[in-house]
Amino acid sequence: MEVPSRSRVDLPAHVPNDFEVYVGGLRQARGADYEVVGRMLVFPRPIEQEGRLGFWRWAGMWLGIAGSYRKHETVDVVYEADGHRQVETGLVPEALED
Repeated sequence: MEVPSRSRVDLPAHVPNDFEVYVGGLRQARGADYEVVGRMLVFPRPIEQEGRLGFWRWAGMWLGIAGSYRKHETVDVVYEADGHRQVETGLVPEALED
């Protein structure tokens, strides 16, 4: 299985053009960490998501045998609307095929 080299996140329609982007709680710099293409954020690296837990992993966590230690990065966008800071959290990244 080949790992995608880039990721994309679609911006919600109500997010204005002036916003901040965070991945895993760390602020990202436009032009260095991501680009804006239309209403889409394009990251030059894969944004890793844990995915669904299988039965045995879920059962192991429930029984206290093992936890889930896979990498799971979240994408959040912070913007201003009506004089208040708003946050769109948990935006879902998708693989962007080259």
